[in-house]
Amino acid sequence: MSANKKNILAICYDFDRTLTPYEMQAQGYIQQINANVDDFWRASTQLAIENQMDPNLAYMYLMLYGAKGKFQVKKEKLMEFGSKVALYHGVDTWFDRINEYGSKFGVEIEHYIISSGLKEMIEGTKIASKFKMIYANSFFYDKNGAAIWPAQNINFTNKTQFLFRISKGTLDVNDNDVNRYFTRDSIKIPFENIVYIGDSQTDIPCMKLVNSAGGHAIGVYDPETQDTTKVHELIRDNRINHFAMADYSENAPLDILMKKIIYYTRASFELKLDHQNRIRESLS
Repeated sequence: MSANKKNILAICYDFDRTLTPYEMQAQGYIQQINANVDDFWRASTQLAIENQMDPNLAYMYLMLYGAKGKFQVKKEKLMEFGSKVALYHGVDTWFDRINEYGSKFGVEIEHYIISSGLKEMIEGTKIASKFKMIYANSFFYDKNGAAIWPAQNINFTNKTQFLFRISKGTLDVNDNDVNRYFTRDSIKIPFENIVYIGDSQTDIPCMKLVNSAGGHAIGVYDPETQDTTKVHELIRDNRINHFAMADYSENAPLDILMKKIIYYTRASFELKLDHQNRIRESLS
């Protein structure tokens, strides 16, 4: 590790039920196409099963099909729905607070979304500018700006590719260098400097990858329901290192946990530098 290499901590988030209490589509869009939320998701699941279809592609199809004759699905419309998405307590101030805390210890924080929700809706939220990259499902638009086809499909399995992109710094989804071999020194962010925050079984591949590679996988649960069933299962199965309520406010357990990780990241970085200095000293 180079002595002048930056100490960067990447915090990667799922979105639905991680930063927001509900699926983003269920906070206005589904209701506007005159569908009952539960009925919509049941129809989506049935469509996927009957047609051996990816569940994300099924719900994206139903979003377009349901809007026919009611409104045009354009990026601006989806961003408008995104602007109405509710966030868990403290989320709106979390990013600046964590960045500031990191800077006190010489740790540069980068925030990323890796979600099976809709990129356009996330881009409409008030926290969109806080993320270095938003990886999520998205639509392809015709020359009139109407959504006509999926452009990106991010399911629970292929979410993991984006962790490698973040680690190697190959952030563009079409950058094939993500498959190239990188030496330890050329890695931008080692996996031990990656945090993944999610809420359920769909996050397991990312959680397991980060956990097994020495990073920090965190499960969150809803503060209102206080249902810890999922996170207890995840930690018993060694998918996550920690869990906390999805309360992002200052001095909440999740906030305290993240600050400990930042402090650990600083200490680990300094110990590695010290180790390398001692090696060089022994060889001189």
